[in-house]
Amino acid sequence: MRRRGAGRLAVATLLGVNLVLPIRTEPTPTAGFVEAYPMVAAAMRAAGPPYADWAADGRRFLLFDTRGDGRAVEVLGDLAGADRIAVLVPGVGSTLADFDRGLGGVARRAPAAQAGALYRELRTADPAARVAVLAWLGYDPPDGLVSAVADASARRGAVGLSTLLRELASRRPTAAVTLVGHSYGALVVSLAAADAPAQVTDVVSLGGVGAGVQRADDLPGGRRFWAAEAPTDWIRRVPPVRLPGLGFGRRPGDPAFGARPLPVAGVAGHDGYLVAGSAALVATAAVVLGGPNGDRR
Repeated sequence: MRRRGAGRLAVATLLGVNLVLPIRTEPTPTAGFVEAYPMVAAAMRAAGPPYADWAADGRRFLLFDTRGDGRAVEVLGDLAGADRIAVLVPGVGSTLADFDRGLGGVARRAPAAQAGALYRELRTADPAARVAVLAWLGYDPPDGLVSAVADASARRGAVGLSTLLRELASRRPTAAVTLVGHSYGALVVSLAAADAPAQVTDVVSLGGVGAGVQRADDLPGGRRFWAAEAPTDWIRRVPPVRLPGLGFGRRPGDPAFGARPLPVAGVAGHDGYLVAGSAALVATAAVVLGGPNGDRR
């Protein structure tokens, strides 16, 4: 009896520090295509400020859900006519409440701000290109660093993202899709890319914690894998641990991972990759538009 009680205490302790995470069964909201805009706008108007203001400003969303920490998928550009599509997935702590203002009120952490910066860079680099950028908060990221030691949230997110990618492939079969993941979001896009349609040609990790594989060449589908990891990014201090339910192994930014490196001049810390003036922003836009090596179809 004493031994059984000790065992229960040990499990409870592990759960308390999130080293053992139960898999929650929750519905994964999925995003549709442009036909969803009016219905989503109506839901945002019904939700009141600030979401009603977003709809009033003419912003377009494929998904809006206030349940829990919330979900949102915003579209910048003409998705119905785009030849180049970038899907940006944020990481730990991202919620609907911070979608515009950024985690802790820091604008550069906001999925909407990051997607906006990437879209503006794409338009600057090639004004004639038909591009669209999706800010995809279509999953529930871990709330903090402690709960981010496992991949359960990423795997659930990858399921929802995969649904969107299949829809994009069906509606825009000639478009090339680039997945861009920041921090924990890099794990989400990598997992989704493992079984993605052929239209997904590139995966970009920005300060990524892991990729679900130990080498870029292990990612199925022959997709190009890019990584940026700034010298001042604290993600470098995350140990490359990979145990059942704990850790993600080699970071995409580790040279041993074998990703194509992206420049990081002008990137400060963990959240400065998609900030105006950073080399990583310019390089990410170049990948979306065809790649610095010009070898994409």
